[in-house]
Amino acid sequence: MIYTGGTIGMKHDPKDQTLKPFDFSQILGEVPELGKYALRVDSYTFDPLIDSSDVEPSLWQSLATLIKDRYEDYDGFVILHGTDTMAYSASALSFMLENLAKPVIFTGSQLPIGVPRTDGKENLISAVEIAAAKDPEGHPLVPEVCIFFDSLLLRGNRSTKVSSEEFRAFRSPGFPALAEAGISIKYNRQAILKPESWSAPLRVSTSLDTRVSILKIHPGITPQVMRHLLCGDETRAVLLETYGSGNAPSGQWFLDIVNEAAAMGKVLMNVTQCLSGSVNMGLYATGKALERAGVVSGLDSTTEGALAKLFYLMGKSDDNDLVKARLAENLKGEISK
Repeated sequence: MIYTGGTIGMKHDPKDQTLKPFDFSQILGEVPELGKYALRVDSYTFDPLIDSSDVEPSLWQSLATLIKDRYEDYDGFVILHGTDTMAYSASALSFMLENLAKPVIFTGSQLPIGVPRTDGKENLISAVEIAAAKDPEGHPLVPEVCIFFDSLLLRGNRSTKVSSEEFRAFRSPGFPALAEAGISIKYNRQAILKPESWSAPLRVSTSLDTRVSILKIHPGITPQVMRHLLCGDETRAVLLETYGSGNAPSGQWFLDIVNEAAAMGKVLMNVTQCLSGSVNMGLYATGKALERAGVVSGLDSTTEGALAKLFYLMGKSDDNDLVKARLAENLKGEISK
């Protein structure tokens, strides 16, 4: 169990009545229910702890390296993480952990684990149970990077945070849940990714190129703002968050800037602003114009998943044409094809 920070690890200090992190080496004292499982649960706490609003790719590199170093010692890993950037972190690790054949389950909570009505205990207990679950052949039931929250196990790179107040803070609009916890945990085995080889060694890709901008298309967007984001010297790739099925303004100035960025060799990727659905640039004229300009369809990628995929692929190659080609591949279940 790896504690990076976040609400789940807080408890009230009786002296000053403030929330402070508790010692996760004493986790059984806080969640004694874990002692009922025939499991050995070890913990590792990041120092200093990281507020999820401050998460940077360096945390993902540290997490990936830590998992690699401890990979042979454990059946699974539970990462306790703040909710604000959990979907980004889970998406990133889904790509960075190559040949993954063990569960890596992110979880957290909306209320601290030490307060009444907390959702933290249920999330933590179920995440641990899922991380340890095996099939009759002795293989892990869920050998991929996931988020467990409020009874649902979701693929990490298909997840997005949808609420800052409800216990069901995450949804996976484009892909079904991998498991649901009720009286028992019911696994959706057909939806769960399996490794090509159970015995292949884990590889970790920690080289990430983060020169990506995100442009949310909106009424009133100006040429100055758009050109700055798409054509800036320090930008290698741009995620265009477009309307509906991949549509954008049809004004010539808009298309001219897109073509200008494409001529500079920028990687341009189209993802929808909609919570669910897929980009289909062949459906309307504005989408077709983007496609002709060389914009790559993100299909039903989440913004978090698409961003992580760009970081990962650009970290592997300086060839933008190769990156564009690989964006269309379904690498870790991040798109439906």
